[in-house]
Amino acid sequence: MSLCFSSIVFSLHSAKNQSFLTRFSSQFTNQAKVSSVPYGSPSSSLNLSEIFKFSKERTKPISASATPTAETASPPSFRGKNPKDINILVVGATGYIGKFVVKELVNREFNVIAVAREKSGIRGKVSKDETLNQLKGANVCFSDVTHLDTLEKSLENFGVSIDVVVSCLASRSGGVKDSWKIDYEATKNSLVAGRRRGASHFVLLSAICVQKPLLEFQRAKLKFESELIREAEEDNGFTYSIVRPTAFFKSLGGQVELVKDGKPYVMFGDGKLCACKPISEADLASFISDCALSENKINQVLPIGGPGKALTPLEQGELLFRLVGREPKFLKVPIEIMDFAIGVLDFLVKIFPSMEDTAEFGKIGRYYAAESMLVLDPETGEYNAEKTPSYGKDTLEEFFETVLREGMAGQELGEQTIF
Repeated sequence: MSLCFSSIVFSLHSAKNQSFLTRFSSQFTNQAKVSSVPYGSPSSSLNLSEIFKFSKERTKPISASATPTAETASPPSFRGKNPKDINILVVGATGYIGKFVVKELVNREFNVIAVAREKSGIRGKVSKDETLNQLKGANVCFSDVTHLDTLEKSLENFGVSIDVVVSCLASRSGGVKDSWKIDYEATKNSLVAGRRRGASHFVLLSAICVQKPLLEFQRAKLKFESELIREAEEDNGFTYSIVRPTAFFKSLGGQVELVKDGKPYVMFGDGKLCACKPISEADLASFISDCALSENKINQVLPIGGPGKALTPLEQGELLFRLVGREPKFLKVPIEIMDFAIGVLDFLVKIFPSMEDTAEFGKIGRYYAAESMLVLDPETGEYNAEKTPSYGKDTLEEFFETVLREGMAGQELGEQTIF
């Protein structure tokens, strides 16, 4: 869903201002995506109905609740089978990460049942035939994860038992109602339906940013995480792996073509407000697939980033200018602009409740402009790059090089676009 946020806050009278806001919007479009993005499960004192108001006051990280360790849990019997005899149900299979996960699991010769809508993709633009082609090698089950009865009937008609459920579900927009509908309700439906078909392990794609839950999609994800953990605590024959990745490459690629065209790189403040260890989609899919069988990953919350050091927006910009062979040229935007804009939206939503999602989108943008996608150390309350695990081999530099050559085709954020 797109939001022309700047038009709410500013009156534009010149082409110069219009050009600035276009570039300004591009930065947020690609840093404020909903998906990605360590330790921590919901605190019993967390008030899910409280609407977050951005301020300078710091929040405390949420610590993970005590859970069984890999040593104390009973490994499910499916782990002794050959991959081709293990049935893995993938929900969110047509999503950006889901497609990579299905491909990786198929390559590992698992028997994959991929759940998809009859019209999938952004705004349902992808047909059944296109979906079947995208999920080649998997058994595609056309259903609706937002309705438990429909999902259960579809799986019953499929006529197979389930060993593992892998959920790659995520709200496309990050809107308030959509977050609870997808990140909590639909994900819970997949757990219930999978368990009734025999599933004894659940791999959840969550996000590293839920460790500091200031947004509705984060609260929705945390509520499901807590229920998943409780399920394993009450049943020693059931296990889980909660994967919390950092930023995806595509969320950092929106300014590549702009810089290539000679425009400045837009960043907030001095470009050092936040940092991340981005991970490629293929590497993340590989890690998620590891979780299907690896006993050392069961009953754990697993923050994961890509290889190399954590990069600030300033360092990302410097890397990009080096690749295009130009002197760095930055446009620095005060973060206070977002605080002012959010204040205006919070005021307007009291008068026009239908603007609830618009206000939430503004908060999402502000969050990703200032919060690091790294492990939040519960002892210090600070983000810690050293404690953020790395995985894989793909680097952001390689991704930038590819986009410079081939463009961003296939990397569109779609409804995750904020501005």
